[in-house]
Amino acid sequence: MTTFTSLPISMQTVLLLILSNVFMTFAWYGHLKNLATAPWYVAALVSWGIALFEYLLQVPANRIGHTQFSVGQLKIMQEVITLTVFVPFAMFYLKEPFKLDYLWAGLCMVGAVYFIFRS
Repeated sequence: MTTFTSLPISMQTVLLLILSNVFMTFAWYGHLKNLATAPWYVAALVSWGIALFEYLLQVPANRIGHTQFSVGQLKIMQEVITLTVFVPFAMFYLKEPFKLDYLWAGLCMVGAVYFIFRS
């Protein structure tokens, strides 16, 4: 059985960023469904509680990743992962319709990945 630390640095970074983005997406947007009638400050406090777990994953992801990637590469990686997590969340959890603009945004992100990783 493979342990997390025996995975390549790039895989550790990506996995931690994916998990952190799941928490952050729930922190930023989950209250729109679950706490829609609650006062904003209740939603903010709950979101902060969820965001703590995001930071507990995101900070190690960036520290591990920065041994192999530049800050710019880490940022673009995080943005691509954010879009990849957000679209299914919006569609399946918040019941938002799929928009072709998600595809266009994804294609723009492919361009960003190309330019930040080409050197």
